[in-house]
Amino acid sequence: MKANKVIVIGGGAAGLFAAISAAENGAEVTLLEKNDRCGKKLRITGKGRCNVTNDCTTEEFLQNVPTNPRFLYSALGNFDTQDVKAFFESEGVPLKTERGRRVFPVSDKAEDIVRALVNACRERGVEIINEKVLSLKISDGKISGVVTSGGERSADAVIVCTGGSSYTRTGSDGDGYAFAKAAGHTVTPLLPSLVPIVCAGRLCPSLQGLSLKNVSLKITDINTKKEVYSDFGEMMFTHFGITGPMVLSASAHIPDVSRGCYEAEINLKPALDEKTLDARILSDFSKFSNKDLINSLDELLPKKLIPVAVSLSGIDPRKKVNSITREERQSLVGVIRSLRLRLTGFRPIEEAIITKGGVSVKEIDPKTMQSKKCAGLYFAGEVLDLDAYTGGFNLQIAFSTGRLAGQFAAWQE
Repeated sequence: MKANKVIVIGGGAAGLFAAISAAENGAEVTLLEKNDRCGKKLRITGKGRCNVTNDCTTEEFLQNVPTNPRFLYSALGNFDTQDVKAFFESEGVPLKTERGRRVFPVSDKAEDIVRALVNACRERGVEIINEKVLSLKISDGKISGVVTSGGERSADAVIVCTGGSSYTRTGSDGDGYAFAKAAGHTVTPLLPSLVPIVCAGRLCPSLQGLSLKNVSLKITDINTKKEVYSDFGEMMFTHFGITGPMVLSASAHIPDVSRGCYEAEINLKPALDEKTLDARILSDFSKFSNKDLINSLDELLPKKLIPVAVSLSGIDPRKKVNSITREERQSLVGVIRSLRLRLTGFRPIEEAIITKGGVSVKEIDPKTMQSKKCAGLYFAGEVLDLDAYTGGFNLQIAFSTGRLAGQFAAWQE
C-alpha cells in the first residue's frame, strides 16, 4: 500500500486541516483555492477574532449541534476540542478562553489562525495553487482527479472542502454541492443559519444602528407559547430588524420563521426586577421633577430608545414627571422590561454565517469521511449537512472532519 496523491478543493478551515492531515500521513498533497489566498472566510469570523473552538466535553459539544450530531462521534473522537487547542498552541498561537467557553487567539487576530494553518501546510510540503476547480474526474465509480481553470490534474483521492453558500463574497458559492451531485450525492435543502432576523413594523428602522449590551432576549412561538430561545448579551437594531451575537444564535433555534408566528421579547434592564426598576424610575423622576418625561430618562435608557419607549408606554412625552401616575409609570416599566418584535423572516443566505443543509451524511462514511457513492472522494466541513450554534462549534466541525478526511484519503486504496 502506497501513500496517495491527494487533491484538496478549498483553502478554508476544513481544507487547510485536511491538507495538513493528509501530508502528515505521507500523501503528496495539492490544495486548490480559487481565491487569491487561503482562509478568506476564516479571516472575518468572530468579527475578525476567530472563535476557533469551544472548551467543552464531546457530549456538551454534541448538544450544540442540532443537525446530525451523531455523525460526528468518530471525527470528534479522533480530533476533539482539546486537540485543536493543542495544535494551535504548538504552531505558536497562544489561546484564551472567554465567556461561554469560547476559545480565541490571545492576539484577538483571526489572521494569526490563518497564518498558522497556511504555514503548517507549507512546512509539511503541501502545494497551494490558486485555481478554480470546474468539475471532478470520475470513472468506473472512482475519482481520478479534477478539471480546473488551468487544465486537468490527476489524483488518487479528492477531498471537497468548499464550504456552503453563506458569505458568497468569500468564495463560498455552493460549487461543492454541484460536485457532490455530479458524483451521485443527495444535497439536502439549503437554508441560512446564524443569520440576522427581519422584523415587522417601523420600530427597528427607527432604532437603526443602536447597539445594546447586557440585555436579555427571548424568542417565543406565539401559537404554542413555547419559548424556543433565551440569552443574555449583545444585539443591534438595523433597517430590516435585529442582528448581533444573541440574534445570530437565536436564528439557529427557529425552524420556520416564515410562518410569522415568532416573537422576540427584549428586556432592556434584566438585572432589575419590576419593583427595583420602578424604584429606579421614581428616583430619576425625583431628580428631574420639573422636566418633561421625554427629557428625564437620559440616565436610564440610550438616547435613541427614549422616544420609542415613551411612545409605546402611551404617556404624553411632554407631561411633567411630577404628575405622572403610578399606572403610567407601570406602563413604562412594562415597555422597558418587555420590548416586543414580530419576526417575519431571515436575511438572505449570502448574509448567513453558515449554511444549514448540504451533502447528505447518510451517503458519507462517518469513520473516514469517504463518499459511499464514489471511491476516493471525501467531504469535510460546511459542505456537509452539519451545522451548530455559535461558540466555536462550527469551526471545530470543520477541523475535525477535515482532519479525519485527510488521514484516510492519504492511504485509501
